[in-house]
Amino acid sequence: MISKTGLKAALLGGMAAATLASTAAAETLRWGAPRDIVSLDPYSYGDSYTINFLNHIYEGLVRFDRDLKIKPGLAESWEVISPTTWRFSLRKDVTFHNGHTFTAEDVLASLTRVSHETSPLKGNLPAYKSATVVDDYTIDIELTGAYPLLLNDLTNIHIFDKDWLVDNNAEMPTDVSVGVEGYATFNTNGTGPFVLESRTPEAQTVLTVNEGWWDKPEHNLTRIEFQPVTSAATRVAALLSGEVDFVDSAPVQDLPRLAAAANLKVLERTDLRTVMLGFNRRDELVAGGENPLNDLRVRQAMQLAVDMDLIQSRVMRGKSRNAGTLVAPSIPGYSEALDTVVSAAPEKAKALLAEAGYEDGFEFEFVCTNESYVNEEQFCQAIASMWSRIGLSPRLDIGPTAKQTPKRAGGKADVYTIGWATLPMLDTYSILVQMLHSKEGNSGVFNWGNWSYPEIDKLTQAASVELDREKRLSMETEALRIAKEEIVMMPLHQQPMAWAVSADFEDFPQFPDNKPRMWFVTR
Repeated sequence: MISKTGLKAALLGGMAAATLASTAAAETLRWGAPRDIVSLDPYSYGDSYTINFLNHIYEGLVRFDRDLKIKPGLAESWEVISPTTWRFSLRKDVTFHNGHTFTAEDVLASLTRVSHETSPLKGNLPAYKSATVVDDYTIDIELTGAYPLLLNDLTNIHIFDKDWLVDNNAEMPTDVSVGVEGYATFNTNGTGPFVLESRTPEAQTVLTVNEGWWDKPEHNLTRIEFQPVTSAATRVAALLSGEVDFVDSAPVQDLPRLAAAANLKVLERTDLRTVMLGFNRRDELVAGGENPLNDLRVRQAMQLAVDMDLIQSRVMRGKSRNAGTLVAPSIPGYSEALDTVVSAAPEKAKALLAEAGYEDGFEFEFVCTNESYVNEEQFCQAIASMWSRIGLSPRLDIGPTAKQTPKRAGGKADVYTIGWATLPMLDTYSILVQMLHSKEGNSGVFNWGNWSYPEIDKLTQAASVELDREKRLSMETEALRIAKEEIVMMPLHQQPMAWAVSADFEDFPQFPDNKPRMWFVTR
């Protein structure tokens, strides 16, 4: 069993504060996370892990319930008053954590901030045009056209206090991917069920219960101690010793041991998130010179070289689900006909490279993180090895998310990992508009490779205004077909989702979007 002294050294890098060794009250949840959140500003980067954690502090106009169905949040009700205008009636009994009263002006300020041209999250509101305050508790949202998915989008648009933003010169969005910080990067003021007590980046973030929350709590937690534990072995040791209560990324290789522990419960299912590879499609490689990745034959060869069955059985311990298309089966727009996994064929891959004029291979930057996805470092190493066997020379660059994200988003990666769960929209349109669409306006925010497929753009735009559900989904499926044929992205798998939690929790629901929602947890 790992000692408390040793665990503190591993987690806090020698910090003197005895955060993990403190005695936890019965209503305290000690959360051992695989990585830290990237910012306290929910608009700073489209990272669903960060956005979800901050949903304990901030809230949206609408939210998902325990069954992932949309229900009222800070808005009590809504109505469509024209094809392009939605009216939201707001709650009158809500205050921010600093005591300020919640009104429609706060919603307007938040929508203006998140939709600003410099906002990394502007793509999360692809149809947003403007908003108008009708009165203190009524606001109209105008869209660029008829749009069926506004409520889905709004589940993750957190609402700020306008006066707090103004007083702290925080009206402009921040952007962690390019190093733009501000007051909201390090401070919070929401309306949610928990309040920020303290934060030490890469060490611990502490939340306490909001006693003045407008809603009736279903949880009985009084305190959440969130601490990044990047080492899988350390997370397991901390769970087994009882020094953390919950891990939302239990290592797949340790699940049998955790399931056998009397003091723990293991919760398992397949994640909605599809992990995939993206390609640099600019004229030149990162290091300079003609970019072979623009040749479809090269991308086909790279896909044929990767043995997903081997990765699934050995790296993922049989817990992942190999993917042939870019969305999971439960996501609207998915097609079983597209979900065919390409079988490994190294000799055919070599022949394609030779046909494309690269029989001697080429060097390229392959950027991965060591913490964003389950066993990411291991499967990236396996893929790099498989590419080497067909004559390619990947320069594998593995590091923490905070270091690798600026490279991926800034065009400093030729091939890179990314995962997409279509959150919060839970619809194929999410990946179409955010990733596959050309980079323009609110579209293509995560088009890090700078590709452009006019037919995908056309289908995406048509789907965005199609109110007939079946017609819309048909358009989305067709766009996925083009993406598959062109290998715009190379799908790998839906990653396994395994949580481990102390057995003394009475209710700890696990959600298919892999988002812990502690406001439903009882101990």
